[in-house]
Amino acid sequence: MATGQVRLGYWHMAFLGQESIWAAAASECANEQDAFWEYHDKLFDSQNGENQGAFAKANLKQFAAELNLDVAAFSECVDSARYEAQVQADTEAAGQIGWSSTPSFIINGQALVGAQDFSAFQGVIDGLLQP
Repeated sequence: MATGQVRLGYWHMAFLGQESIWAAAASECANEQDAFWEYHDKLFDSQNGENQGAFAKANLKQFAAELNLDVAAFSECVDSARYEAQVQADTEAAGQIGWSSTPSFIINGQALVGAQDFSAFQGVIDGLLQP
């Protein structure tokens, strides 16, 4: 049930070199076509070591094709580096609040670091929503 009491925001933490910056920026290009989460999942499914070519720009464009995105628009976005400054700003902001790993979450100022069960989120959120 959508009550408007919880809002999810997503910050990129592209700290593994140039390919991670390109991949994060490409996910924002996919977002222009309402495909952020599909592209996000494709990236995570396609990891193959740090900066070893898995997220070269040609591969990022191929992922868009596999997801049936408008490849011409996606490619223009990736090649323009339209979102790279945003990705770098997100990464710097995350570092300033002390995040050093993914996934990391902040819920009304309370940190929740690492992969967590739904119950961990539910406990924190339910506690905050109690009158």
